[in-house]
Amino acid sequence: MRLSPDVLRTLPLVALHDHLDGGVRPATVLELSDELGIDPPAADADAIADWFHAAADSGSLPAYLSTFDRTLALMQRPGDLRRIAREFVEDMAADGVVYAETRWAPHQHTRAGLTLDKAVQAVQDGLDEGVAAAEQAGHRIVVGQLLCYLRHLEPSDDLVEIATARRGTGVLGLDLAGPEKGFPASRFAEVFAAAGAAGLRVTIHAGEADGPASIAAALDAGAERLGHGVHLVEDIAESGALGPVAARVHRERIVLEVCPSSNLQTGVADSIADHPVGLLHSHGMAIALSSDNRLMSRTGTARELALVVEALDWGLDEVEAVVLTGLEAGFAPAAEREALRDEVVLPAFRAAREALAGA
Repeated sequence: MRLSPDVLRTLPLVALHDHLDGGVRPATVLELSDELGIDPPAADADAIADWFHAAADSGSLPAYLSTFDRTLALMQRPGDLRRIAREFVEDMAADGVVYAETRWAPHQHTRAGLTLDKAVQAVQDGLDEGVAAAEQAGHRIVVGQLLCYLRHLEPSDDLVEIATARRGTGVLGLDLAGPEKGFPASRFAEVFAAAGAAGLRVTIHAGEADGPASIAAALDAGAERLGHGVHLVEDIAESGALGPVAARVHRERIVLEVCPSSNLQTGVADSIADHPVGLLHSHGMAIALSSDNRLMSRTGTARELALVVEALDWGLDEVEAVVLTGLEAGFAPAAEREALRDEVVLPAFRAAREALAGA
């Protein structure tokens, strides 16, 4: 039975892959631009949303990434980071998300003199405020942050040190982001080896703008999850046989953090129906759906899920599997995630199944 939008709206969601600087509200872009004396890209919030979506709709990852110059300019003061992080949680809750990880690159937020640690604290303050407000409003949500290294910068130990010190206070792990081609994950192998030795969790962007070799390099560097990973389909033969990298991802249950609309904008596919998520799912890969950059893609996790459900004719079982896969792969403490699963996620899906059966 096809899932209706009404049923989808009742389901709790998981967002593993959402960039803080890619989800700034258009109205916030306008207000902070005015405060900072920066010319906004358009005159009102709706036009700003249109501008970001059009500018990111480029067909290439480097061009897509260039739109972040606009938001990063607004995220250099602690109060602004705090506000944007708080609004991240508010927007997640409004979208039905009960478990969210926001990722961002602290090295990009020091232009006005902030130290890396103070920037991380500002974001954490905003996340904590957002969670408290959501729970006061009756929406249960678990939120944490992932600190991103950038592929085109030199490896360093600083984020490992900060993440280690803040492991119990909101920092859930590390990521590697930025332009994929020409900047292999192997450059950061020692950094992530140190992270692993410290017990830190690691996800790495790979297979977004490059192929299976980039994915293999990310896994070798310590990735427990893959940001996007959609070019893994290049290692699956027409016969359905899995190549060595695809077989490894399947065998090790490496979760692919798939963000369909973002991938369309960077040229991975022409439509959701043609997107690799369908083939990857049919071959038993572990899939979690997220929104990537809500501002640039004018989307949210609920919309991404609805698009895939519509294009691939997924039912409640497929949706539940994706949500549970994402929750199981989260980097927050297991006890928190298991409580969410047992007390929020599974009861909601049971109720939806009962409603469908009685329809």
